[in-house]
Amino acid sequence: MPAPERIPSRSLTGTDLVALLTEGELTVLGQIRGASNAVLYCTVARDGEEAACVYKPVAGEQPLWDFPDGNLARREVAAYEISEATGWGLVPPTVLRDGPYGEGMCQLWIDAASEADETGGEGEPPLLALVEDEEPDEGWKAVARAEVGEGRTALLVHADDARLRRLAVLDAVINNGDRKGGHLLPAPGGRLYGIDHGVTFNADDKLRTLLWGWAGEPLTAEAAEVVARLEAELAPGTPLVTRLGELITEVEIEALRGRVAGLRTTGRHPEPSGEWPSIPWPPV
Repeated sequence: MPAPERIPSRSLTGTDLVALLTEGELTVLGQIRGASNAVLYCTVARDGEEAACVYKPVAGEQPLWDFPDGNLARREVAAYEISEATGWGLVPPTVLRDGPYGEGMCQLWIDAASEADETGGEGEPPLLALVEDEEPDEGWKAVARAEVGEGRTALLVHADDARLRRLAVLDAVINNGDRKGGHLLPAPGGRLYGIDHGVTFNADDKLRTLLWGWAGEPLTAEAAEVVARLEAELAPGTPLVTRLGELITEVEIEALRGRVAGLRTTGRHPEPSGEWPSIPWPPV
């Protein structure tokens, strides 16, 4: 489908925006091609307010052998709940609701900022790159060497960016099995969002990401505080756990607690386990 026309959400923020996504009239405008599951571009309107959004109906999900419990839409909402609990706001507002094709995830559409062009025009600096050097330049972190064709390899690097580092911590917490480059959305004003969190919260280690540059390094002081707060908010009976209990299984909630406790104990970014491919494919 062609690039959608921008539909502003006016000045709505916080709970009002969540209410719009949850209760507004959902109108499907088209389908976003190239996704393995059904992804529909929509508008949602209520009381004179309107916003663009993405609607992923459960009926359009392809079954996955390693995610037999629940559905992917609920995991996307759970990822938003954890993102909000961190205070970082890394996932666009996301709700579970009924729609034209049944229950599904509804998420605010983000207009991604364009990268700076080769002539030096203004834009978002690149977050990922392939370079010929053996070591990354200053301001970049190495991920892995990648085949680029004709027997050649290049070094895959990502920016040493505080926003990406927060997202790497979130991914470790939610056990994100698919952090690709195309799932990073820089927004105007310097915000960075992560999207597509359907393959998360598995009870087994599934962390697969392009953001390994900080693997084994100490967490920032900010991240350590966030992890400590998350550990408290994930105690049995808390409001966050009650909401998560409607979205993922109790076994998955226990595994979530274990990952948070592990991060707090080590105080470091996790490293690849070696038991699961650490880089998503395709990487974009």
